[in-house]
Amino acid sequence: MGNGALSGAVIAVAGAGGPAGRAALLRLAEAGATVVGSDNDPERLAEAVDAARYAHGGASVVGDTVDLLDLGATRDWATRIEKDFGRVDGLVHLVGGWRGSETFTRTSLDDWDFLELLLIRTVQHTSLAFHEALQRSDRGRYILISAAGASMPTAGNAAYAAAKAAAEAWTLAMADFFRKAGGPEGPTSAAAILVVKALVHDAMRAEKPNAKFAGFTDVKELAEAITGLWERPAQEVNGQRLWLTEKP
Repeated sequence: MGNGALSGAVIAVAGAGGPAGRAALLRLAEAGATVVGSDNDPERLAEAVDAARYAHGGASVVGDTVDLLDLGATRDWATRIEKDFGRVDGLVHLVGGWRGSETFTRTSLDDWDFLELLLIRTVQHTSLAFHEALQRSDRGRYILISAAGASMPTAGNAAYAAAKAAAEAWTLAMADFFRKAGGPEGPTSAAAILVVKALVHDAMRAEKPNAKFAGFTDVKELAEAITGLWERPAQEVNGQRLWLTEKP
């Protein structure tokens, strides 16, 4: 196990059952953190937790099935983690999803309704539920994964790009909370955004062996970047949009 910035830390991972979540569980456990994952799919979550435990014998990795669209349930999750483990040092938000259209004219507002819940409401709930515990930590981090499209939306991605942009704005407001709470000496906790074009993982490459996935970020690289945010001072990363792909 690691003995660096994450040794002994307690990190919550929302959306832990997907490919990015699995990679994050593995890397955070390897770095010495106690990791508490959540997902809305119990079977997928159990597989991800078991894989992390198997890869890192002795790692403390557990899973909770939490409805992040329920603010009360999300608050209960945050409270339970702090009660069980004595602290919360991070929330990694990996809840994702995409819907788009061929043209702007064909944009369906049903897509917006879906993405608003998945990409914005879950950010609102996790940030409101965890911000006080993260501020109590001496190394608190709230990490949002966003998309380059939030900065340069395309016609067919209006709903997705707007939802990502809203999630970013919400996270930056949380960063301002940490900045103000830190006072003259600066923040001790941070909210930061990691920006990708899109994510790729081994199964995608196996399915399309000839695809180049240009500009995509591998989920393992994302997990490494997530872990690295604890190795940098809070003041350096708080309120930052950190690009893992070329800026548009």
